[in-house]
Amino acid sequence: MEEQNDNQINIELSEEMAEGTYSNLAIITHSNSEFVLDFIRVMPGVPKAKVKSRIVLTPDHAKRLMNALEDNIAKFEMANGTIKMGSGNEGGMPFNFGGPTAQA
Repeated sequence: MEEQNDNQINIELSEEMAEGTYSNLAIITHSNSEFVLDFIRVMPGVPKAKVKSRIVLTPDHAKRLMNALEDNIAKFEMANGTIKMGSGNEGGMPFNFGGPTAQA
């Protein structure tokens, strides 16, 4: 007879979802009952960007996500060194994409 742990959950990950969605900008908004995370892909030379994914969280789950991210970033930096945020744009939007400005 197989024992089941009541604390385990079976999570299914489809092939399509496993590919992931690239995002280089996140916008976070909140109300008194939820946090909304919009993940956006901004591309050079394209004046309009679309939201690629929207995640809605309760405040409790938003805080759990923040704690999990802090923990994982700390572990990543211990193994790989400090993550550098770029020069002079701390916390800002990286619209220069780190390369030279195009000229005609």
